[in-house]
Amino acid sequence: MLAGQVALILAAAFSGAAFYINFAEHPARLALDDENLLKQWKPSYDAGYAMQASLAAISAGLGLLAAWITWDWRWIAGAVLIFANWPYTLFGIMPTNNRLKAIADTDAGPTSRTMLVSWGRLHDVRTTLGLAATLAYLWALN
Repeated sequence: MLAGQVALILAAAFSGAAFYINFAEHPARLALDDENLLKQWKPSYDAGYAMQASLAAISAGLGLLAAWITWDWRWIAGAVLIFANWPYTLFGIMPTNNRLKAIADTDAGPTSRTMLVSWGRLHDVRTTLGLAATLAYLWALN
């Protein structure tokens, strides 16, 4: 079924991007000095936000469509897991994002670094939700 397959592909793409951020991009960024750390995070976050928000929303919609077509609740589980990234980001991560964005690059220091270390731990949840959604969709395909 095409809707379910595309939902799976998009959830896997979301998961791959989130995993990359947590295990490659963010650790490398943390090796920078405080000012460049913040300066690099800001445009990187903006680009990632637009891409990942779209992937999560479309995957969730297609997962729900697959559930409606097949009457299989496992698609709903995957859709809920991938869509959970939206409220988690808005309520769990966005306050940190907004505080970080409000700091001028030249004012970066130990406080912004601590916030970015915390941001990485918060982002781990997004990776976990994406992987769980991908696994739920794989289960629904069987």
